[in-house]
Amino acid sequence: QVQLVESGGGLVQPGGSLRLSCAASGSRFNDYVMGWYRQAPGKQRELVARIGSGGRTDYADAVKGRFTISRDNAKNTAYLQMNSLKSEDTAVYYCMVTPPVGGTSWGKGTLVTVSS
Repeated sequence: QVQLVESGGGLVQPGGSLRLSCAASGSRFNDYVMGWYRQAPGKQRELVARIGSGGRTDYADAVKGRFTISRDNAKNTAYLQMNSLKSEDTAVYYCMVTPPVGGTSWGKGTLVTVSS
């Protein structure tokens, strides 16, 4: 059974940085898509960034140039480096993994609050 544990969230001032981590267990993730979604209060969950098994990345327009997704297959871990944070980045951030065949698994989320 796939398990995902996010860490690294917290309170940060506008313009600051945070690095989220997602530790995956229960499978081999080299062939999985790994990514991050977020959900702000009163809004739907939305894609932030994802990275394929070959390293191809996709980003939401709102975070392009500020966020960077990466993965370490040896550690079964995905990262999200978030720079130049804005108040509108405040949300619960969820890690996700999708295998080549099968459904997506989700973490429980980590809260990121951007406020002065």
